[in-house]
This record gives sequence, C-alpha cells and structure tokens, in this order.
Amino acid sequence: MSKLRILYVASEINPFLQTSEVADFVRKLPQEMQERGMEIRILVPRFGLINERKNRLHEVVRLSGINIAVGDEEKPLIIKVASIPNAKLQVYFIDNEDYFHRKFVFFDKENNFYKDNDERAIFFCKGVIETVKKLGWAPDIVHCNDWMTSLIPMYLKTTYKNDPLFKNTKTVFTVYNNPFKHKFNGDLLEKVKMLDIEDSMLIPLQSGDFEGFIKIGIAYSDAAIKAEEKFSESLNKLFMHVTDNQKIETIDKDTDYLDSYYNLYNELAG
Repeated sequence: MSKLRILYVASEINPFLQTSEVADFVRKLPQEMQERGMEIRILVPRFGLINERKNRLHEVVRLSGINIAVGDEEKPLIIKVASIPNAKLQVYFIDNEDYFHRKFVFFDKENNFYKDNDERAIFFCKGVIETVKKLGWAPDIVHCNDWMTSLIPMYLKTTYKNDPLFKNTKTVFTVYNNPFKHKFNGDLLEKVKMLDIEDSMLIPLQSGDFEGFIKIGIAYSDAAIKAEEKFSESLNKLFMHVTDNQKIETIDKDTDYLDSYYNLYNELAG
C-alpha cells in the first residue's frame, strides 16, 4: 500500500513563528504522522517576523516565479524552504514582498488589523495550490488550519477539481478560536473568485468577517474539526449547516488527537 500523502497548510509553525496554539499543533502533528509512515509537506506564509538567516531559509528557484492574481492585480510568488531542526521535515514558505515583508503578522504595531489581510489570505491559498502543482505532488489529504487557509477547500472543489493532481484529494479544515473583529470591503467576493466559482458559492463569505471565512472553509471541506470544546455560541452555530457527506468532529488538542487525526486521514482516503 502506498504511503498516504498529507499536505499541512497553516499561518504559522514552530520554531519559525508562534502567535497562537496553531504553531504547536502544526509542529507536532506532521512529525507524528511522518513517524507513522505518511508522506508530509508543510506550507506556511513567510511573515516578516521570521528571521531568514537564523532559520536558514533559502529560495527554491524552480518553484518561484509564478504570478498569482488577486483581484485585478498579479503578484509574484516566491517560494522558500527550511528544515525543522531535529526533525526530518521541511517547511515551504509562501512569500511576496508586498504582502509578507512586515514586522507584524495580522495586526500592525498600533494593533490595527491590516486591511489587506483578505488579499494576503487569497494570495496564500492560491499560492499553496500552485506550489503543490509545481512540485507535481498529489496529496491524498490537504489539512487546512485556521481562517487564513479557509479558501483552499473551495478552490480544490471548483477551479482545480479537474486537475489530475487533486482529483482524489480530500480536505480537512480545523477551526480555532482565533477571531478578529474586522469586516472586509464589499469587493472581497470579486477578489476571491476564480474559474468555475459562481456567485452563489460565495454566499457563506458575504459577511466579509472572520465567521464568513470559517463558514466557507466548513462548507467545502470533507471534514470540519473544532480544535476545542469551548467555542462561542456563534462559532458553534457555524457547524450546524453541513451536508450529509461531511464529517464534523471535535478533536480537542488536550485529548489523544494524534490517534484521532491518524484515523480520520485513513478514513477519508479509504
């Protein structure tokens, strides 16, 4: 039996960057799955807080050089890579000068939410898929973590559904309690759109806020996971509108989540 191929996508990973519990989760889970015989790839944004020299990031020229459309603009995609110390894991970094060369992650030094965080998320999600295409590596599971990755399940089920690399790919979307209060402008839906995406498919995102991103991630993923039991009532409600062929679970990081995810991956890919 061939190894299961798992692609992890997140906004952060230890030891390169940590602003929330996501970074620890995405550090431990891939290594454990690799040790259980799975083939792993990890993609995160190259936020400006990540010290390239200290962490030994270097550009992967053969993967760089694509332009990614965000609305009417096209932005160059740069791919960098580094190894996690003491682990046989590489991390690929999605980079772009306009979006990621800032000394802060989602909020500026005055704690204002960056108004273009929507564009940064769109660029990241599209960049992840295009990078995997360049790698020529067909994932069995794409495991998306937190709101910044939430567009990937939709893109894989629409624009990329006929791509041979993704035709059998299943998606897992893990939701964390990392809300923001900002509401994006009305052109968000136009910027998100790609080939084969109808207006009606973007209804979950119409609110233009954190919950909108979570809704779209849940709507298009094959399995939507709550990272903890103690979600707000409004966040819990988002899990109520699901289809019969979706799995909805709580896999609390305080439980034996490694076994739970291992079993989930095998079930989805089976």
